[in-house]
Amino acid sequence: MKIAQVAPLWERVPPRLYGGTERVVAYLTDALVEAGHDVTLFASGDSLTKARLVGVGDCALRLDPRPRDPLLSHLMLIETVLRRADDFDLIHFHIDHIHLPVTARTGAVHVTTLHGRLDVPELDRMCRLFPRAPVISISHAQRRPLPWLNWVATVYHGLPPDLLRPQLAPGKYLAFLGRISPEKRPDRAIELAKRLGIPLRIAAKVDKADQTYFEAKIKPLLDCPLVEYVGEIGEEEKSEFLGNACALAFLIDWPEPFGLAMIEAMACGTPTIAFACGSVPEVIEHGRSGFVVHSMEEAVEAAKNIGAIDRAACRRIFEQRFSASTMAEGYAAAYEKLTGAQGASRKKTGSRAGPPPVLLEEPHLGPSR
Repeated sequence: MKIAQVAPLWERVPPRLYGGTERVVAYLTDALVEAGHDVTLFASGDSLTKARLVGVGDCALRLDPRPRDPLLSHLMLIETVLRRADDFDLIHFHIDHIHLPVTARTGAVHVTTLHGRLDVPELDRMCRLFPRAPVISISHAQRRPLPWLNWVATVYHGLPPDLLRPQLAPGKYLAFLGRISPEKRPDRAIELAKRLGIPLRIAAKVDKADQTYFEAKIKPLLDCPLVEYVGEIGEEEKSEFLGNACALAFLIDWPEPFGLAMIEAMACGTPTIAFACGSVPEVIEHGRSGFVVHSMEEAVEAAKNIGAIDRAACRRIFEQRFSASTMAEGYAAAYEKLTGAQGASRKKTGSRAGPPPVLLEEPHLGPSR
């Protein structure tokens, strides 16, 4: 199958440092190539891929010191993709919703993976303008705010099996990985470490939007001798960082769409202690790959019993459920469903151009919020 993968331009594919969506696009693209598909990746010009790369801009936006307009960059990305739409059997977008006004007016077979939270009023109103647009969720929980969308499939994220090395010996500290923000609750991780009297290492970036939160709420807590803030880390550092931890502290306070850090820890054999928000109960098998908790008291008890989790079993669960090849198989099945539905539509109309992709299931629109 000839497939176009369209990545955001914020980070390189794969990212040099932090970056969830671009990292998933990297692993998916390479796994599809390895499975025999003809894949073209539209991404920042500094991206690295096994697919054919069409670069938009010479480097990713976030680490570019030059002033650049993100909206104009992404509009050029969409135009570059759609000028070549006839070259592909399917176009797979990972850029949220910005392309919908254009793709709704083409006959190109396309699908969009929604990588973020969906409980946003503007997103509800936007999507109601394009109810036929086919979309893929990254967890079943992610769908809850917008159950009426034209959902094609749920496909969990996956990682290459050889990306992170498992460490089967018990670790010495708690780990916090990802991003400093109110919804990620690094303060809870710090509280857990203090209540247990064990070290906590925080490897995370601070976005400009979260700088005030970091300075006011988190920086004062870093004075604790148990807490070490190591900053943002790259892929090559994660095996050591996560593998040497006794547990990943994922004590979030928001409807997490997936939570890539949980399966990164799992790949290292490290269990996760996570609050039961969003996708967490789908990703963590309670008592096998970690503990799903509902309060700080439960988190403390879980940490005290973390030695009961078999680290080798954590790694096996990762390999069985969250490999890049498993992710690619899930997406390939969705592609086949979409191209089959659109192919039937083309036979009826006699041409590629025409209405948006055929609905696989009639959406329930419900009352507007």
